[in-house]
Amino acid sequence: MPSSRPSPFLRLLVLLAAALLALNARAALPPGITQGASVEGFTEYRLANGLRVVLYPDDTKPTTTVNVTYMVGSRQESYGETGMAHLLEHLVFKGTLKIENIFQELGRRGMRFNGTTFFDRTNYFESFTASDENLDWALAMEADRMVNALVRKSDLDTEMTVVRNEFENWENNPRSVLWGRLQAAAYDWHNYGNLTIGARSDIENVSIDRLQAFYRTWYQPDNAVLIVAGKFDPAPTLERIARYFGPIPKPARALPAIYTREPVQDGERSVTVRRVGSAQFIGALYRTPPGAHPDATALAALGEIMTIAPSGRLYQALVESRKASAVDAWNLELSDPGNLIFWAQVPLGDSADAARATMLETLYGLRDKPITQAEVDRVKTRTLTSIDEIINDPQQLGLVLSESIAVGDWRLFFIQRDRWRALTAADVQRVGLEYLKNANLTFGQFIPDAKPDRAPAPPTVDVAALVADYKGDAQVAAGEVFDPTPANLEARTQRFTLPSGMKVALLPKKTRGETVEFSLQLHHGNVASLRGLAPAGSLAASMLNRGTQQRDRQAWEDALDKYRAKLSFSGGQTGTSASGQTVRAHLADVLRLLSEALREPAFAAPEFDQLKRQLRTRIDQGRTDPQAIAQRALGRHDNPYPVGDVRYTPTFDEELARLDAATLAAAKDFHARFIGGTNAELSLVGDFDAKAMQALVEELFGNWKSPAPYARVPEPYRPTVPTVLRTETPDKANAMLVGKMALPMTDQSPDYAAMLVADQILGAGAQSRIPDRVREKEGLSYSAGSGFRASPFDDNGSIFAYAIFAPENLDRVQRGITEEIARAVRDGFTDKEVADAKQAVMQKRRLARNEDGVLGSALVTQAYLGRTWQQNAELDTALEALTASEVNAALRKYVRADGFAWAVAGDFARVKR
Repeated sequence: MPSSRPSPFLRLLVLLAAALLALNARAALPPGITQGASVEGFTEYRLANGLRVVLYPDDTKPTTTVNVTYMVGSRQESYGETGMAHLLEHLVFKGTLKIENIFQELGRRGMRFNGTTFFDRTNYFESFTASDENLDWALAMEADRMVNALVRKSDLDTEMTVVRNEFENWENNPRSVLWGRLQAAAYDWHNYGNLTIGARSDIENVSIDRLQAFYRTWYQPDNAVLIVAGKFDPAPTLERIARYFGPIPKPARALPAIYTREPVQDGERSVTVRRVGSAQFIGALYRTPPGAHPDATALAALGEIMTIAPSGRLYQALVESRKASAVDAWNLELSDPGNLIFWAQVPLGDSADAARATMLETLYGLRDKPITQAEVDRVKTRTLTSIDEIINDPQQLGLVLSESIAVGDWRLFFIQRDRWRALTAADVQRVGLEYLKNANLTFGQFIPDAKPDRAPAPPTVDVAALVADYKGDAQVAAGEVFDPTPANLEARTQRFTLPSGMKVALLPKKTRGETVEFSLQLHHGNVASLRGLAPAGSLAASMLNRGTQQRDRQAWEDALDKYRAKLSFSGGQTGTSASGQTVRAHLADVLRLLSEALREPAFAAPEFDQLKRQLRTRIDQGRTDPQAIAQRALGRHDNPYPVGDVRYTPTFDEELARLDAATLAAAKDFHARFIGGTNAELSLVGDFDAKAMQALVEELFGNWKSPAPYARVPEPYRPTVPTVLRTETPDKANAMLVGKMALPMTDQSPDYAAMLVADQILGAGAQSRIPDRVREKEGLSYSAGSGFRASPFDDNGSIFAYAIFAPENLDRVQRGITEEIARAVRDGFTDKEVADAKQAVMQKRRLARNEDGVLGSALVTQAYLGRTWQQNAELDTALEALTASEVNAALRKYVRADGFAWAVAGDFARVKR
């Protein structure tokens, strides 16, 4: 029988052909670009000027993300420069030699964008509908911004106060303040002791010369990594990158060396913050190795094992024992040695000292109670599922890689995933014993120790050697290329009604990683049957995810992890919602879990008590928060409904009294009386067999009827009574202003599209009048804008405006917003403003239709309203046809600057003092 093996000569020809193809592929690269490592679909290139480029093409969704990461953050700041990296992040949006205002131009183009700064890096990204024009503009803009940002004194003067307001907003959060003090106490010399937001005095006094020098030093191609992910053609993209970034010269300067190393900590430390607040927080910080070190993964696992609900050791020791209402862990994996922080939130009136003693006893109990493999496997499953979800989303992965780049190299993301896979209980036990020591703790006051038990000196890591030969896994299979136009969505959507009355919408399509999103809405009760029952409905909904009659809470959480699923419930008196995500192989199992939770909830008494404590803490926090206070005051203003009506807005005290009076029996009774599938909508979007799923949902929900009749609770239009409601919030650095005016219209009104565009120009867009006045020109607020909504049922819409600010700026902020509303109504918008706003609104709508979760929510809403994607298409058509005169006429018809009710909350008495 002749041999099937090829001859040596034939094999030689094949090898020669492959070599020639490889040479041709590299020769095809634009001049000045060389190809580097390739891992799981990511390929690195390098320009002659030192810029590193990582491309990740994926045609699954018609969106593209451009992300530039500069290896500079607060770690590179010098004395007197704290907050400079973050302040510079704001300034480079102001404009370049070629682009007058980048922030406004991004908004005009309808791109999703942001800039973020942390200890080791600053990054800027834009996500947009895939097109050669959008990609070309984004790359050209980022190349221009890299070396040609204006960084002007005039921009610094206004943006400094905006950043200062962001600092003031940060100061309103008790845990944020405590974190800053912990970091400062934990580091003697290293800049990790300074939070990225910076010191107020540095923010206020930094000179433009130092900012410009900082920019020229660090914003250079040899200190940056450019990532392009999503739908694009790699070859012409590389040509564009060569055209725009290639001419930037490689700088003659050498990057300043960061040589400060923190010595081994030689004793426990403490810090106390005393401020107005409604909850207590305690934190235990332990210094750890760099993020690239193998121990970093084990420490991350240790944080999860200690704090996840309900199996976490700290969760059981503190939350279940009622010594704390919540626990959490932060693992900061940084370029230099970072830290692991364990947090606990303690309600007012409870002993923080007792919580601290229990926390430390639990953390140091590893020697007597070692970590088990079951604990490690639980957090491994959850973490690896999250990593898979990130890998299946090119846009998200492109942004997440900024953190790996900051630690040392983008390939660390995959190496750390591999370390999670290999993690053992012995690894976690070892790091717990090595690093969780009193000598390495920042928590309490300083206490000398004659025989200190110190942690080992954190080692350095040769990242280049670590990643040099790394190959990674095979690239995951991609989904189909699907253009989510309303017509395409309608053609793909399948709708039917179950015998129970539940309406179902299926939208099957191939997705990356075979993911599936699902959404469910249940409607229950009426005005009469729901009177006086609050908060039984919201408590019943919150209990659905805390165990069933077949599984306690831990078994429930383990089942979700086993099936790589996320499932959440929310609700109130008139409705209950569920949403989640899983993969094709486990969809049937997860839908059975959904049915089990809805029809057979456990209503365990300990879980109910924990839920009430957590809700009480949340309400207590709102009592001193300016934003929550202002919004609550506005919701109560001119509310005509009596106490007990589902439309009544209670005070904080009334809400707490309701919660204290709530019983488990009442929550169970609400579930038994109201929860059912007669008045319900379910949607599935993603990778599944539609025929099999139709049969399954009929099996699960076909006979599930609602026990009580349902009638939608009407909320008719009520004209707004103009007023100003003012509340003092002592010792709060930031204040809140929010105003609302009711509008007699629905989302089917002829003027609805015009009002969407008017709101985009007024304050909803990045390039809009209220933020431009209050933030960009006057520098009074970090966040200011407007919003608009209209009911699909009642003639009851509203437009609102808001801003956060320092209390001393109240009059200027309120005057600025009111004047901009009055100017818009009086003078109208220009043709260019309307054209730009129409484009931005349409781009936002197109981007939203690329998200399966958004599609699922839209489908259940359509089913409830009896609509299809046709209404979506009609709104697109109406938006495209709008003229400036129509937008101006709609605004004048509905809106008056003196027609708003305003609520303000802040420490205004301090200003008078």
